[in-house]
Amino acid sequence: MEVPKAIVSVSSHRLDLAPQATESPISALLYDVSQQVQDTIQNMLKMNTEIEQSSGDIVEEIEKSKESAGAKSKILEEEKDRYQKAAMAVLQMLGGTDIP
Repeated sequence: MEVPKAIVSVSSHRLDLAPQATESPISALLYDVSQQVQDTIQNMLKMNTEIEQSSGDIVEEIEKSKESAGAKSKILEEEKDRYQKAAMAVLQMLGGTDIP
C-alpha cells in the first residue's frame, strides 16, 4: 500500500501536495488534516516562543524585586540599629547607668 503524499510532509515547510482531481476523497481528507496539523504545530511553536519570552521577562522582574527588597531590608535594619542606639543613649542619660 502506497503512503499518501499528504502524510509525507508535516514539517515547517509547506510542499505543494494539494490533491489532484484524479485522487481519491481520502487523499483529499488526509491532505486537509495534515495541513490543519501543520498549522496547529506552527501556532503552538509561536505560542511556546511567546511563553518563553514572557517567562524570561517575569523571571527578570522577580530578580529585580528581590534585589529591591534586599536593599530595602538592609536600609530598615540600619535604621532599626540607629533607633536602638539612640534609645539606649537616652535611657543611659535618664538613668545615669551603663546599659550594654
